[in-house]
Amino acid sequence: MNKRVFFALTLILAFCSSCFAGENNNLRTQFLNNQTNILGINIRTFNAKDLNGNEIIDENEESGNFINAIERLDEIQKLGINTVHLLPITPVGKLKALGTAGSLYAISDFTSINEQLVDKNSALSPKDQVKLFINECHKRGIRVIVDLPSCGSYDLFLKRPELFIKDDKNISIVPTDWTDVRLLNTGSNEKLNEDVLNEHKKFIDMIINLGADGVRADVATIKPSRFWEEIINYARTKDKEFMFLAEASDSWREPPSKYAEFTPYDELLKSGFDGYYGSFFNLKDWNAAEFIEHLKFNNKLLKSYPEPKSVIMSFTTHDEVSPAIIHGQEFSVMIAWLNAVLPYNPYAIDGFPYGDEYIYPWANKKAENTETDDDTYFVHRGKLDIFNFSRSPKGGNKGINKEILKNVKEGNKFRSENIELITNGELTQLKTNDDKIFAFMISQKSKKSEKIIVLGNLDFKNTKENIKIKIPRLNKKAYIDFVHGDGSLKIHRNRLYTTLTPGEIEIAKISY
Repeated sequence: MNKRVFFALTLILAFCSSCFAGENNNLRTQFLNNQTNILGINIRTFNAKDLNGNEIIDENEESGNFINAIERLDEIQKLGINTVHLLPITPVGKLKALGTAGSLYAISDFTSINEQLVDKNSALSPKDQVKLFINECHKRGIRVIVDLPSCGSYDLFLKRPELFIKDDKNISIVPTDWTDVRLLNTGSNEKLNEDVLNEHKKFIDMIINLGADGVRADVATIKPSRFWEEIINYARTKDKEFMFLAEASDSWREPPSKYAEFTPYDELLKSGFDGYYGSFFNLKDWNAAEFIEHLKFNNKLLKSYPEPKSVIMSFTTHDEVSPAIIHGQEFSVMIAWLNAVLPYNPYAIDGFPYGDEYIYPWANKKAENTETDDDTYFVHRGKLDIFNFSRSPKGGNKGINKEILKNVKEGNKFRSENIELITNGELTQLKTNDDKIFAFMISQKSKKSEKIIVLGNLDFKNTKENIKIKIPRLNKKAYIDFVHGDGSLKIHRNRLYTTLTPGEIEIAKISY
């Protein structure tokens, strides 16, 4: 095919995806029914071509971009993913920056695309490349959420100081230790800053025109509730199914700066957000009672609103250290199966399905080349790199962890096959004789003829033997399908007996 004809056709396809933006979007309904399975991806690394294996993208290598990202869509679809969360795609600041590429969250422009994420050899414009990527996602049944950063870069502050909060010496505010960004002045519930509000509306216009299906609001807590009401209502006039996810947790108690507003998670849900993060990332530190309590807390919370609300299972995000580092392979497998069986929306960050530990050999060393005023490969140890042009997060030099990948696939398949029971069933705590062992049952609300039994050992050092758990209303004619575990699980009469190795999770399905 003639190259000009090819580019013309891809251009038409890209434009078509935006022409019908919102028309076939069902993301909000899907999310509120706990039927999204979300993977967070950084386009800059998603399909980066590290040809020499040094885990950094050198000048003669290709960084991740919207065109080569399309190559991985079939792969993640086969994993069972039906929604991608794009970490910020807007331009990043280069002054007072972190890393050689700059933090994705240091936004320097609300209305254009980060040039680092586009294929320089493509005839398509940056926005048309995004449209093409989103269209290819939609063709595979994958919805797209785009990240909205919470703060502006220093570059943007110099250009548009009226958008930012300043102290009594007229100096911009650095929230907590986020040294590469400055605090936006969104105003208060009594009086919003219309300049900042309008920039956010322009962002909404842009991503809806690109064909996106929703927004993930970074640190949503630092903006007043009325600000979000305005933004959410504005978006919903254009697309009723446009989904809003708040990065907020019930365990967050204060803002990252005394100058910042603080809107807690429950007020954000009242203001129109469809869901929030919860505190699932604390599983690494919880005992069984704390974990079960959080499940009960969310069940009660999400039923307390007149309109449906939901939550993502934030066991692993770009802000969290890799589970493979924290408690090894066992912890990752446990998370994979909790994502599979809990009645909320599964979430994982790119690299998790492959057991990536996000350990980079060049981390925090001097760099030969940089696009920012930082000449160091700045990274957070054990976390997805959002600061440099680094390799694709699929295991690094250690390679893919096949056991974790296998369990992610099996877990997602089990969830898909049992989605009605999992999302509409009744979750009941099962009592155990050890504070490190959690156990719960999901059963049909009416006939109670199907049950999913889940047990896990949150002690990652010690085996737990002679575990006894009573299963209420267990029919003698029950058929037991052992879904996951080492085979030690036994059921006699209405009691379950098992041994759990460190970090082990067992799943059984009971039917009549």
